[in-house]
Amino acid sequence: MSPIDELVPLLKKLRLSGLLDSLELRINQAVDEKLSYPEFLFRLVQDEVERRDSNQLATRLRKASFEHKKTIEDFDFNFNASIPKHKVVDLATCSFVQRRRNALLLGDTGTGKSHIAQAIGHRACVMGLDVLFISAQKLFSSLRAARADNSYDRLMAKYQKPSLMIVDDVGLHNLRNDEPLDLYEIIRCRYEHSSLLITSNRAADEWHSLFGDALMASAAMDRLLHDATVLSFEGQSFRNPTRKKKVRKRAN
Repeated sequence: MSPIDELVPLLKKLRLSGLLDSLELRINQAVDEKLSYPEFLFRLVQDEVERRDSNQLATRLRKASFEHKKTIEDFDFNFNASIPKHKVVDLATCSFVQRRRNALLLGDTGTGKSHIAQAIGHRACVMGLDVLFISAQKLFSSLRAARADNSYDRLMAKYQKPSLMIVDDVGLHNLRNDEPLDLYEIIRCRYEHSSLLITSNRAADEWHSLFGDALMASAAMDRLLHDATVLSFEGQSFRNPTRKKKVRKRAN
């Protein structure tokens, strides 16, 4: 039995079997380049660290449940000069998440709010933070179902865990039945413990009417807006066919 064959069960026992993926390559490199033992070991261990980092990032991205793979780099800031690029870039540093503060992206349909929200979530995942992306419709639907099968408390606990929770398209319609209470509870439970990033077509001063109860609205908005970053998006929709035609003409 070769030394490599004897090494395999030991690496598996130590949960380092990933080293085997690059072991032969690094051995050949060490021989060809006459690497010292410490340099050879460093490169081999570095391979394992990079492999684990990659796997962990993939897991965080999967758990985040993004609808699309979006990044800040592939966002076209040129299509709408009113979008505050420097403020978006500041949000993408995720310092607001580290400070456990909230962010709201508010404004016109199709101006890139969801793209930027998911791009910020992607950056948070890269930085090692746990993220959950969910549409408002799916959020309220899941909580409604949880009430029916008595799993409400467990689901609310799940929604409290991520460092960043992104709720997309809040306020497409007035909140109904238990939805105002659900949104209030999400805001209340995460307040100063973890961050919310919310996108909405409604301006901040329109949010009180969503709740249908002045006291609940005041309590929710007071927490949500405390030291929060609020960005306004205006202009035509990125999905506007007229705009696409103009882009094609400029390209020609």
